[in-house]
Amino acid sequence: MRILVLNYEFPPIGGGGGRFSADLCRHLARFGHEVRVQTSRIRGLPAREVAEGYEIRRSWSGRSQAHTCTVPEMAWYLAANLVPSLRQAASWRPQVINVHFAVPTGVLAWMIRRLTGIPYVLSAQLGDVPGGVPVQTDHLFRWVKPFTIPIWRDAAALTVPSGEVAELVQRAYHLTAHVIPNGVELAALHPRPPEVHHPVRLVFVGRFSPQKNLLFLLAVLGRLRDLDWRLDLVGDGPVRKELEDLSRRLDVAARIHFHGWVTPEAATAVLRDSDILVMPSLSEGLSLVGLQALGLGLALAVSDHGGMKDLVAGGVNGFACPATDIPAFAGRLRDLLTNRPRLLAMKRASLAIAPRFEAGSVARQMEQLLLRAAGRCSAGDHA
Repeated sequence: MRILVLNYEFPPIGGGGGRFSADLCRHLARFGHEVRVQTSRIRGLPAREVAEGYEIRRSWSGRSQAHTCTVPEMAWYLAANLVPSLRQAASWRPQVINVHFAVPTGVLAWMIRRLTGIPYVLSAQLGDVPGGVPVQTDHLFRWVKPFTIPIWRDAAALTVPSGEVAELVQRAYHLTAHVIPNGVELAALHPRPPEVHHPVRLVFVGRFSPQKNLLFLLAVLGRLRDLDWRLDLVGDGPVRKELEDLSRRLDVAARIHFHGWVTPEAATAVLRDSDILVMPSLSEGLSLVGLQALGLGLALAVSDHGGMKDLVAGGVNGFACPATDIPAFAGRLRDLLTNRPRLLAMKRASLAIAPRFEAGSVARQMEQLLLRAAGRCSAGDHA
């Protein structure tokens, strides 16, 4: 089967959604399918390359940074990638399109469907759905949502990473989405035998955006100055300066290492040397970083929002706690930091839970949807 993958963010550009689509491409190619990716190009990336059995084609999109994309840059992406995408549809004739993100990439898939008849499967993340990331997207959806309805309605199938996102899709668009979790390459993580470090090592990996609630995290850690811990913050974003200033005011700056943006391999290496993933997000899908933390045997200290709850068995491999209650979150984290045998048991429990999200089995689920969308299997259970 020939599969055209459309994604405005594809590694090394973007975050977890891009890495999820790259994992799918790798496995779909291993399963014997022909896979091509059409994505954005920034300085330093080739226009074409073959990676792990599939082809990547990139077009200049006006994007200035790998880790973030503005609304004008999204519009430029559409303008720059429309003709190349249509050209591939006309000449290569894919049997199905897998499009990642309803906005902006879904516009391309919808147009190709209208012009060529090629069906598409829409793989959406939390931020694609009204109410998913209210701080960042609610103001946009006030005027964008009417234009997104055809993108969702005309898809041959819809996938989302968690049950909570599926509920948001039902509420916003009155459509049923298949829950296919983001996956993780467990064998490639190379976890170490579980141990608890001295001092205990906390880690966060991701964008420093208001959604991630990192100022809350530092306020929590300010209450735990009497304990021995270190924090690695891997990433960057608009609240970094506030974080640095707050760390100094709370007298915890010496315990925090700001890594900035690093390669995925370097981020994984930091996770591998850590004990507890701390992610008090105000909204979150099924976090790829959370999945990697499971596969590397970290305990999880996360918010009780969104897909993070799917990764935590309360009291077994960590905790999920309201990310608006500083004393409560600090108390739960104190329990982990002061009970090393319990923390070690939680790290082992994460390793036991991780196989539920192995990337190969996740890719098989996506393969079946793509086959049905392409007309090779029964279409009876399409979304």
